[in-house]
Amino acid sequence: MKAITLLASIFIMCISCNCQKKAVEPSNIVANQEAQANENLIPDTQNGMKIEYEANTRGFYEKVTIQNQTIMVSKDRNGADQPVAKKISDADWKALTAFFTEVNLAEMPNLKAPTEKRFHDGAPIAELKITYKDKDYTSSNFDHGFPPAQIKKLVDKVVSLTEQE
Repeated sequence: MKAITLLASIFIMCISCNCQKKAVEPSNIVANQEAQANENLIPDTQNGMKIEYEANTRGFYEKVTIQNQTIMVSKDRNGADQPVAKKISDADWKALTAFFTEVNLAEMPNLKAPTEKRFHDGAPIAELKITYKDKDYTSSNFDHGFPPAQIKKLVDKVVSLTEQE
């Protein structure tokens, strides 16, 4: 009886180890495919990307949407004001797309904010969302005006475009 139990245990253990190998291999393939896809991200400067930057706190709200070389800024969180689309100059668009290509989209959710003023209402909570090739990439929250270093150039350019309005 002990021999049968021992053989059954060994058999089950071998089967379960084999199942784990099969489960791990496809996830590695998917991770490699995503890494390769991110390396090849070169924006179609007219239709390939949509950038949304949102910053808010109790008394402040700002949402910036950039797509197709146009910018829309909303300062009303309820959507009562209708933002007007304005064209971005060719020079600013070129700079914006250059900064976009420097961003590692797959790493955006893992970026660490350099400051934590938003935790005590010292700064508005900001978030960057990029839609590229029908996939959304959203950053972790950070303080408005103090983005993570990896997306700083892009965020600063987006904010500067709102100030030009």
